[in-house]
Amino acid sequence: MWGVPPKGGCASWLRNALLFSFVVLATFVTLCNAQCYFIPNESSASNGCKDLSGVTHELKSDWKTENCESCHCSNDGIECCNTAAIPMGYDRDKCQAVFNKETCTYTVLEKKDPLKNCTVTAWVL
Repeated sequence: MWGVPPKGGCASWLRNALLFSFVVLATFVTLCNAQCYFIPNESSASNGCKDLSGVTHELKSDWKTENCESCHCSNDGIECCNTAAIPMGYDRDKCQAVFNKETCTYTVLEKKDPLKNCTVTAWVL
């Protein structure tokens, strides 16, 4: 399908290749932004950004929260994104995801025997 374009079909081949590229790109953008949120600045004359805890951060500053989020303060507000990969592909009937705040990681363990790890086939960031 993606080999040498057929005679006279170059425009169609190029259109399909571009469409495929856009679909792949859109999928990755969606997955990457799935765990982010935005807090708009209350005032445009502000010298910083106020987070959900009421703490003010300097403009253009970056920090990490205790909930494993990476945040940035801009003129528009604060953008925070989760930095921990979240397990998605595992047997939810037999297993449970356990979050470690110190390492910002999940471990998926058996419900009946929490000393045994479960197989995870997909993670989302």
